Amino acid sequence: MREISMERVNETRERILDIIKSPVLTHEQKLTNLACQADSLMEVLDLPEGLDELLHTDIETQCICDLSEGHAPVRPRYIAPDYGKFMKEGCSFLQLPPPSDLYEALNSLLIFYKHVPSVTNYPVYVGQLDELLEPLIDTVEEEQAKKFLKLFMIHMDRTILDSFSHANIGPKATKAGRLLLEVETELEHAVPNLTMKYEEGVTDDAFALKAIDCALHSAKPSFANHPMFSSELTQNYVVASCYNGLPLGGGSYTLCRLILGNIAKRAKNIQDFKERELPYVMDIMARYMDARIRFEVEESGFFENHFLVKEGFIKRERFTAMFGLVGLADCVNLLLEKEGKEGRFGHDDHANDLGVEIMDIIKDFNDRHVNPYCEVTGGHFLLHAQVGLAEDVHVTPGTRIPIGEEPEELIDQLLVLSRFHKYFPSGTGDIFPIDLTVHKNPEYVLDIIKGAFKKDLRYLSFYSSDSDVIRVTGYLVKRSEMEKLDSGRAVLQNTTALGLGASKNGHILERKIR
Repeated sequence: MREISMERVNETRERILDIIKSPVLTHEQKLTNLACQADSLMEVLDLPEGLDELLHTDIETQCICDLSEGHAPVRPRYIAPDYGKFMKEGCSFLQLPPPSDLYEALNSLLIFYKHVPSVTNYPVYVGQLDELLEPLIDTVEEEQAKKFLKLFMIHMDRTILDSFSHANIGPKATKAGRLLLEVETELEHAVPNLTMKYEEGVTDDAFALKAIDCALHSAKPSFANHPMFSSELTQNYVVASCYNGLPLGGGSYTLCRLILGNIAKRAKNIQDFKERELPYVMDIMARYMDARIRFEVEESGFFENHFLVKEGFIKRERFTAMFGLVGLADCVNLLLEKEGKEGRFGHDDHANDLGVEIMDIIKDFNDRHVNPYCEVTGGHFLLHAQVGLAEDVHVTPGTRIPIGEEPEELIDQLLVLSRFHKYFPSGTGDIFPIDLTVHKNPEYVLDIIKGAFKKDLRYLSFYSSDSDVIRVTGYLVKRSEMEKLDSGRAVLQNTTALGLGASKNGHILERKIR
């Protein structure tokens, strides 16, 4: 175990005291934050030389971010249990038999959720709800089924205290899926997040339009390009947390991110960035991720001892890891400035071409790096366009065009984005606030989805310009809850604080309305 400097110890003590004294954190939020601070003091990993200067520094110079995972991981970051197996077989550890009606199914799922760990301490994936519930939806009358589903969703919103928790529906229309959309349209809740797996010709228009109506009320569901995800991850994939494509019955050991704009600051010019600085930082981050994964698999005991593994709801061999990045736009713009060249990412062909060149370098590195415990993805990590943090300043999420610089025409923005979504099997996405008049013409949004998916866009999110529930980056918050927190009052969900930070630092409320 490595020695921890007294400076780091004292900084952690200060943060712990701030958490304990906070007037706006609930008891549950304090416990979660205190656990993260304890983990940050443990350094049991064999860390690569050079990591400290890239990781433990301020946001203006930080090039690698571990997204608050700490240095002694007690479980994988993201876990996606096979809930279908649970519904068919029950769970011995939780003393739950297979459910025989809708009420038992919902009750059993709520119990199960409380025992699914993650980096947030809440389940980041709560199941393909329409498929799980469809076999039992007719065990009660439709009116009663809708009431049960409403109570089920309210329970999740009040007990899963962040919107990184994610449910899936689709691509086929089901009665359970329809009722869930009706319930979410009425509730306008931020939790859980929701994705419709969409495939033209499989997802009928009526079902998709009902999902769009729900999205314009509650900023969910988002829409995933089902053929694209399936071709990369097989049909046995889930969309979890923000918009992360992951193997069902597995998940992701870890997620770290490159901050590309700050890496560009280290470079003399474009050539120096491509040939020296970017490869140097990628190598250190990959070896850091290798060290995290080795500890989780070989030393933490999670995969030997947790009931999810013992009863087959997850399998170690179905876990991979996510090689994340932010700030492609910032990186491209800065490198062009260093070369004395005009042009902005999202607007000029040579700027967008440079973005593609950078992504090809990252993809080539990831394709060559091998981790023995990522068998499910061929021994490689999955690239991920990370959505950002509340404290990010002048850091653009993933490969998005910066807010305030969106092209005037939506089609131009989509054509730029279509060049980058293909790189990210474990998630990327773009967000579009929609003018109020679209409520009268939801077919407009459906046409966007159909056209965009034909151009290989992966994941799209929409919300109404006047909606209380909004999508921040990949998660949801309520404007009203952010206002409450900003006034110094406590709020129920952790993600509200993240959204408030993103509204101030990331200008998320200033997106171009379409």
